[in-house]
Amino acid sequence: MKKKNIRKWGFRLTVGAVLLTVAAMVARNVFYGAAIDEEQSIFITSDTSYPALCNQIEDAMGKSGVKCAAFRVYAERLNLDERFRVGHYRLPKGASVVRIVRMLALGEQSPVRLVVGEARTLPQLAGKIARQIEADSCALLRTMYDREVRRSLGYVRDSLIAMFVPNTYEVYWSISPKQLLDRMKREYDAFWNANRTEKLAHTGLSRYEAITLASIVYEETKNREEMPRIAGVYINRLRKGMPLQACPTVKYAMQRFDLKRVLHTHLKYRSPYNTYINRGLPPAPICVPSIAAIDAVLNYERSEYLYFCARPEFDGRHNFARTLREHNANSRKYSEQLRRKNIK
Repeated sequence: MKKKNIRKWGFRLTVGAVLLTVAAMVARNVFYGAAIDEEQSIFITSDTSYPALCNQIEDAMGKSGVKCAAFRVYAERLNLDERFRVGHYRLPKGASVVRIVRMLALGEQSPVRLVVGEARTLPQLAGKIARQIEADSCALLRTMYDREVRRSLGYVRDSLIAMFVPNTYEVYWSISPKQLLDRMKREYDAFWNANRTEKLAHTGLSRYEAITLASIVYEETKNREEMPRIAGVYINRLRKGMPLQACPTVKYAMQRFDLKRVLHTHLKYRSPYNTYINRGLPPAPICVPSIAAIDAVLNYERSEYLYFCARPEFDGRHNFARTLREHNANSRKYSEQLRRKNIK
């Protein structure tokens, strides 16, 4: 009788041990197995509540009951409701519940690609940047216009738009406006390497003036081959004390970027940006110029040209002239084509 009981208890212990082992394996698989079938990205804002965060994660896990339950258990164990951080998180394919919770608790966010590109004004630039990071355009502009921030960056009287070098940068989505400006200043300083600084000295311009001139060149043409020649024309005019007479500065002064044709009445528009009535460069860049335009200024073409005019072929290129007489002849040909095509 006793032997039979011993065998019975032995059997029960064996079965129990097997069941415990199986349960442990199942539990481990639930917590450490793949919880994400395909790579997912989630964004946690400063307004995201903990329940909203849980909903995002559960959506990413396909609303699997077992996985979602495991997430909530482990999240509670690590006090995730008090520890999760703002940011962009990329949940890789095959990520486990444990990996996801730890990632959120430690703030292991993934960077985003920030494109700094074409913009004519700081508000426009702030709007484009705000669509790529958490900070909104109002917060960005407040920081851009903050006197102490500008002083720390060396732009007390100058426009910060000159500090933005167009490129694609990797930043954290949660980057603050001040952190962003500090990053852009570091990129700007790195852009002005020894080679560019040496070439800048030959232009007689400061960095800020070179960026300002490059913005005019960029608005005049997108043709990279012509940029150095156009830059050379403007540098010639600056050295002779002639007004630049750049039509893009008139459009900027009037904030009429849609103008297809700048007329004589427009040339009289009173503004420090109008280079028809003011000598020298405008007080600030009229856009974020491309790197090609900046390098065109640094590598400007040395010539005797003082004028240029769009070609009547409307091919995006220009006719250049050394004398006003030559220029007026080119202008008449272009104006005749405008009339023929009824472009006003």
